[in-house]
Amino acid sequence: MTPSQRVHAAYARLAQGERPEAWITLRPLPDVLADAIAVDPTLPLAGQLLAVKDNIDVAGLPTTAGCPAYAYQPSRNAPAVQRLVDAGAIVLGKTNMDQFATGLVGTRSPYGVVRAVADPARVAGGSSSGSAVVVALGIADLALGTDTAGSGRIPAAFQGIVGLKPTRGLVPVEGVVPACQSFDCVTVFARTLGAAAAAMSVMSDPLPADAPLAAPPSPVVAVPHRDELTGMSPEWLDAFEAATKTLSAAGVTLRPIRLSPFLAAARLLYGGGFVAERYAAVGAFIDEHPDEVDPTVRGIITAARDIPAHVLVADTARLSRLRAAAMAEWGDADALLLPTAPMHPAIADVAADPVGVNSALGTYTNFCNLFDLCAVAVPAGIGVQVIARGYADAVATGIAALLVQERPPAPVGGLRLAVFGAHLTGQPLNGQLTAPGGRLVGAIRTAPEYRLYALATRPALVRVEHGGAAIEGELWELPAAALGPFLDRLPAPLVLGKVRLDDGSAVTGFLCESVAVLDAPDISSHGGWRTYLESS
Repeated sequence: MTPSQRVHAAYARLAQGERPEAWITLRPLPDVLADAIAVDPTLPLAGQLLAVKDNIDVAGLPTTAGCPAYAYQPSRNAPAVQRLVDAGAIVLGKTNMDQFATGLVGTRSPYGVVRAVADPARVAGGSSSGSAVVVALGIADLALGTDTAGSGRIPAAFQGIVGLKPTRGLVPVEGVVPACQSFDCVTVFARTLGAAAAAMSVMSDPLPADAPLAAPPSPVVAVPHRDELTGMSPEWLDAFEAATKTLSAAGVTLRPIRLSPFLAAARLLYGGGFVAERYAAVGAFIDEHPDEVDPTVRGIITAARDIPAHVLVADTARLSRLRAAAMAEWGDADALLLPTAPMHPAIADVAADPVGVNSALGTYTNFCNLFDLCAVAVPAGIGVQVIARGYADAVATGIAALLVQERPPAPVGGLRLAVFGAHLTGQPLNGQLTAPGGRLVGAIRTAPEYRLYALATRPALVRVEHGGAAIEGELWELPAAALGPFLDRLPAPLVLGKVRLDDGSAVTGFLCESVAVLDAPDISSHGGWRTYLESS
């Protein structure tokens, strides 16, 4: 389907009234079509339809943060939005949310209660409720949310999609109405892990030089005993245990962990001095417009007005102690696996106890930003989340890929490179990959569209229109900063270009100009360079 056809299909569904409560503002159809017609098809996100949570600025559309009286008109996109647009994404509009991003339920909005896709009697989850719903419905390919206490993960869990929360600071929060500014993150929703990671790689600043580019070959994942998972039904506990067994079957070592310091820190986000940041963000507006604000949101934020400074200082010190205890418990594990939420409440449950139910939903998510961790929520019977240390985003996504049985996505700030000859493991030029910190992802095969030729000291891979074969190689991950020096060493007639793999994906890899192989032996029948060398 072309981008224009995708746009028409999306607006046709919207015209039929499909989940209108998920949206706050839509762009006019002619404007969106113009973007679709003009999009460069070579861009990495070309034609992907994007929805944006309405506390993130989109030029020309009001930013309401879920409160009509608060609305303002931004003159430019937030950097996170602009980077996606520059990569070819097409903005559809702004999505509904818990007002001022204060909530995990999706019911605290004057624009309507956002209902779960699979069960409309249950909450969609918040505060990024609308963004998760429009992705789950297939109206948008990608959607931006924010995550302070779990808002980029809990709505994903309730819709059975992927929610990717990066390390704090990796994606700029400029142009985002703050909730607790010290702990806010811009997040992304998608229906697959690969799509979410591709969007995140476009939005993110470069990783630190020492950040891991992939999960280790045999990762260790910390997992709590089911007795520590409070508030969960036996069926949900069984589903979580099934997810742990999936990881174990994939070669992951599981290690028990005590959750008490994590859960104690989670309670600090709303139960102590840190909530004062919410008042600092929008408290003055609420004081001036009390009748324009959701009563529950107003109560939470205005209650923080009179928190003494010494409480915040004491809670900061307590958080430091809890973090030290939690990380000691974490030990040398590569990641932590937890449920995303302990339950999926009905809308009626939230109406009866709006604060209590909301607080319970944050049991396993609230501590994440307080501890400066990254996380990815994926569907696995129930929603589960893989949590990793700060800037170990590639570790989290790599382990999450084992749960959803996808190829591990390329790391944020990294480059995937397919090699077929002298750069293979054990071959003479492999050091050019390992020296700058490259990591082996695994063995690959091309689509049957290539021929392999033997040059003097290395092979040459050439794409052909007819008579192609599948060629074996390896997929590596390199720091993006290593690309420049690598290209400088690349001798003619070799070039870097897109190589199609047998799973339908395309990665950057070594190719050769066809004119250079006119007199070279065709070794395609061997299936790969190693096999050819062994037969020589």
